[in-house]
Amino acid sequence: MLRKTRIILAAIFYIAITALFLDFTGTIHAWFGWMAKVQFLPALLALNVGVVVVLLLLTLLLGRIYCSVICPLGVMQDIFAWFGKKAKKNRYSYSGEKRWLRLGVLALFVVLMVAGLGVLANLVAPYSAYGRIAGNLLAPIWQWGNNGLAYLAERAESYAFYETEIWIKSGVTLGVAVATLLVVGVLAWRGGRTWCNTICPVGTVLGYVAKYSWLKPVIDTEKCNGCGLCARNCKAACINNKEHKIDYSRCVACMDCLGACKKGAISYAHPTKAKAAPATGGEEAVDTSRRTFLTTTAVVAATATLKAQEMKVDGGLAAIEDKMVPDRKAHLVPPGALSAKNLADHCTACQLCVAACPNGVLTPSTKLTRLMQPEMTYERGYCRPECTKCSEVCPTGAIRPITREDKSSTQIGHAVWVEKNCINTQGKDSCDNCMRHCPVGAIQMVPANGGGGGRRGGRRVPAVNVERCIGCGACEHLCPARPFSAIYVEGHERHKEV
Repeated sequence: MLRKTRIILAAIFYIAITALFLDFTGTIHAWFGWMAKVQFLPALLALNVGVVVVLLLLTLLLGRIYCSVICPLGVMQDIFAWFGKKAKKNRYSYSGEKRWLRLGVLALFVVLMVAGLGVLANLVAPYSAYGRIAGNLLAPIWQWGNNGLAYLAERAESYAFYETEIWIKSGVTLGVAVATLLVVGVLAWRGGRTWCNTICPVGTVLGYVAKYSWLKPVIDTEKCNGCGLCARNCKAACINNKEHKIDYSRCVACMDCLGACKKGAISYAHPTKAKAAPATGGEEAVDTSRRTFLTTTAVVAATATLKAQEMKVDGGLAAIEDKMVPDRKAHLVPPGALSAKNLADHCTACQLCVAACPNGVLTPSTKLTRLMQPEMTYERGYCRPECTKCSEVCPTGAIRPITREDKSSTQIGHAVWVEKNCINTQGKDSCDNCMRHCPVGAIQMVPANGGGGGRRGGRRVPAVNVERCIGCGACEHLCPARPFSAIYVEGHERHKEV
């Protein structure tokens, strides 16, 4: 019963979190966006003390339930391990703790984060690693399926589905996602939770907390016949059946050992109570722990559900046109990030904001100093003043919640006119797209050369009010000049109000 309950809860979390990265409509975030914010490392970076404390208390009470139920990368490993178990049953065996490796990776992770090299530390962050896998590998498959249904619906004169554009946001991020999937998948298929108990920094932290958990799998030496089925079915390789010991720092509370034992020699209970209980009281101990498990999990889920955010309509999608990326002196980060440094310090490159952006503005960076972290580019769309999606879904505080009113008065950059690219200076056509589409009225058309004559024949050119411009990119995106826009947005390292 405990194992089935754990699997059901894990499936709910896994499917819902995966859906966050696949959703291009914005509806799923309204219901399950809180699941991203209860992930351990994002909550820690966001200084969400309440979530961190609840997760630690949950670990002290029930063991590493976080790793087996809440963490999507942990659940994904269980899926690979299940396929591996289908190929060969009773495939695992006890192995000692690789303490030097666990603590070494954790120490390196902390040093990189403190030193401001989070782009490297993020490679092993569990939630972010899974986010990159879901956003870069699963999302295109989901979108292809949607477009297939949209095609069929159109033939049936139905508009239940609509097509969405499929594009590779970053070749580097795609490569990292593929490599992560292969490494984690192979390790899980062959050895179960090898990644969790050797590489994952969150697993190491929670593992040493779980050593002192109140409830944990306990071996009854009087019932145990030494068959070793528990050890051969333990994905964490933490059961030493010869000595009747369990390494609780590596146990992920998957409950597989309870189902594998034919003698009922393993129960999920407090060690002291398990030893004091008579032989006939084993079932009672299990029932009590089951009630505790279900009650605690329900309370945590109900509390987190109250934090689900109300969906805000972004006003629709901007038109998508292919363009070349201008060479900006400073890169653009979304309103709510406050500054490029704040985003770099808090972002784990999970790509959730990239997946949620309805206008195709956010893309993973390919620059080494901010690898896979989001940056803004306006080739496919522009940052609509009424859209706050990225700030709503960010779980780490890298992009903080921002209202539409505050966004409209936040300057993330300013427009720069490039005379040689503008068609108004080439004596062919007349254009005022940038002025007409600027949402804050920061662009005006003025006579070239300050007058109506000259070699430009009285043509008018854009003049940018830098103090009024918010850097939304509408002018850059809608400029008809090719391959580079005649007007582009230069980023600001630190945002300011206009």
